[in-house]
Amino acid sequence: MHWLPMQPRRALLSVWDKRGITEFAAALAELGVELIASEGTGATLRAAGIPVRSLGELLGATELLDGRVKTLHPLLHAAILARRDRPEHLQQLEQLGIAPIELVVVNFYPFQAMERSGAALPELLEFIDIGGPALVRAAAKNYPWVAVVTSPRQYEEVIAELRQHGSLSEELRRRYAAEAFALTAAYDAAIARALSTEPFPPQWSVSLPQVQRLRYGENPHQQGCLYGDAFGELFEQLHGKELSYNNVLDLDAAVRLIRDFPEPTVAILKHTTPCGVGSAPALEHAWEKALATDPVSAFGGIVVTNRAVTRALAERLSELFLEIIVAPEFAEDALEVLQRKRNLRLLRYRAELLARADALEFRSILGGALVQSPDIAVLPPEGWQVVTHRAPTEQEAAALEFAWRVVKHAKSNAVVFAAPDRTLAIGCGQPSRVDAVRVAIRKAADVGISLEGSVIASDAFFPFPDALQEAIHAGITAAVQPGGSVRDALVIEAANAAGIAMVFTGMRHFRH
Repeated sequence: MHWLPMQPRRALLSVWDKRGITEFAAALAELGVELIASEGTGATLRAAGIPVRSLGELLGATELLDGRVKTLHPLLHAAILARRDRPEHLQQLEQLGIAPIELVVVNFYPFQAMERSGAALPELLEFIDIGGPALVRAAAKNYPWVAVVTSPRQYEEVIAELRQHGSLSEELRRRYAAEAFALTAAYDAAIARALSTEPFPPQWSVSLPQVQRLRYGENPHQQGCLYGDAFGELFEQLHGKELSYNNVLDLDAAVRLIRDFPEPTVAILKHTTPCGVGSAPALEHAWEKALATDPVSAFGGIVVTNRAVTRALAERLSELFLEIIVAPEFAEDALEVLQRKRNLRLLRYRAELLARADALEFRSILGGALVQSPDIAVLPPEGWQVVTHRAPTEQEAAALEFAWRVVKHAKSNAVVFAAPDRTLAIGCGQPSRVDAVRVAIRKAADVGISLEGSVIASDAFFPFPDALQEAIHAGITAAVQPGGSVRDALVIEAANAAGIAMVFTGMRHFRH
């Protein structure tokens, strides 16, 4: 069914966010629309010299309970909800002495902003809007005859359409109604999450605002979009092309990895997988260590640091084709160097927000979603158990810890060969653990890296001795793994026979 364009004669305005409201109201008044406003919004409009009727004048009732009750009135909702194609509805309005309202302009108390600011629960409860969502839902339900405007970004389009056509189209009214219901759903979901004490409540709701439309999804034949305003708070793009779907995935993986390293560190990732990580007091030296692990895969990769990018590092980075460089800061002279590459994406991340960004992780599946808490735990060596005759030396222990921090971020099955300050080889994404070890050994040989004297980390237990024995033949002297296999004794026996040290962490880090 199609409804005709609607010409608004009366508009209700009740907004918390008053950006642009005086200009919008003035334009409506110029177009002959009668304005009705709540007390706060009305005061703002009158101060700007815009004629407006008060709700009290319209309804014959004043606000109650310090403003808690101001728009919850049957006459007001009747003026919005009356169907214009039913004469009996219009007759009732006439008997009640109230005229229909065709345009409802409402936005809500800023509950989400107050929650993010850390407001205490008693204060937070006062920012739960009741009347606003009720008005918005009423107007959205009756969109065939009423337009609902819930954001200042919509003002310009409304005025432009009214000036051009003298009415608002059904397409616009329906689109704004859909946005309105999405808004109330998001608002209620935020309140439910804030009040809930359960990490996995019986009804799990998430609603995220659209940040930007992407050119396409993972591949050009797929559509893509980015949602979640926290992303915009965490990252700031300083230079380069717009982000793609895959860029966003890589950024997420990059900052998750780098926050596990307190010392100055550079990591290179490709397709969300680390292909080299290095630490050194000078970032340009950390870059050289990271790059040496897999210089072939680094081409077109993503570089992340946990210190400001210096000019010295920028000059090294500019020698290679990269998609993204992301860091907590860039020196001005470093930006001058890197911005010479027009398409190179440079992003600043706010390190202090990384911990706050942790929330439930969810992944869509056919017919539903999987939800889990984030894998933020990295057990320190003090919690590890030495299971071999020999304990790791101090240098081996440092290398084991470095490797363990990296392997957590590699796709399973994953292994990492490492020295105390750098990765030497990474094998990941394999259906068997022995294959992952063989891939890492081959990649090290391809770039001339010796694994003699290195250590290995495995994201899950060695189910058989074979993978460990392959690593021993390559030259490792120590290993770290979660343990927990029914064949742990055989694996430990193989380690002791070779004279290497091995520790169990008791914690697995699968990454699918």
